[in-house]
Amino acid sequence: MSTDDELNRIREARRAEIQKQVEAQTNQQFEMESQQAAAAQEESDLSAAMRTILTPEARERLARVEIARPDVAITVKRHLSTLHGNGQIVPPIDDATLKRILKGLDDNSRRETTIRRI
Repeated sequence: MSTDDELNRIREARRAEIQKQVEAQTNQQFEMESQQAAAAQEESDLSAAMRTILTPEARERLARVEIARPDVAITVKRHLSTLHGNGQIVPPIDDATLKRILKGLDDNSRRETTIRRI
C-alpha cells in the first residue's frame, strides 16, 4: 500500500464521518423545528379555546397568571380545554370561578414544611 492510497483512505473516512455529523445535526434541527411548530399550534388552539370558554375578565386574569407563572397558566388552559371538550363545564367561566380554580391548584401545590430539631 502506498502513501497516497493510505492518505486517500483516511480522507474518505474523514469525509464519511463529517457527512454523518452533518446528517445528525440536520435531523436534530428538523425535530426541534417540528416540536416548536407543534407547541405553537397547541398554544394557538388553547388561546382560541380560552376565547370561547372564559369571560374577558377571566382571560385578563389568566394572562396575568401566565406572565408570573407560565407553567400554571398552561396547566389551567389545558384542563379547561379538556373539561370543555368533554362537556363537563358550561362556558363562559367568569373571573370568580377562575379564581377558585387557581386557588385550588395553589392549595394542592403547597407542601407543609416542618422543622425538626435534633
